[in-house]
Amino acid sequence: MRICFVSIIDHAVDSAGLKTASPETAAWLSTVAYVRHVLTDYDQLLDDGYDQESARHFVLDDMNAILRAWGARRTIENE
Repeated sequence: MRICFVSIIDHAVDSAGLKTASPETAAWLSTVAYVRHVLTDYDQLLDDGYDQESARHFVLDDMNAILRAWGARRTIENE
């Protein structure tokens, strides 16, 4: 679990796109990105030709289950 935490924090701090975000927002977005890219089949779905929206739809339930298991107070809405 420590590797997850370090990766998430590193992303939150080092991401150019998150420089202006509040610490809470940067932490949340980094956590979501980590879960999506490391703990689901999201990247494989993209490699298989699914568009970003479809791939996100297919991994949504898995991502929310992981976030709940980690004790997250919020989940990802189906957009």
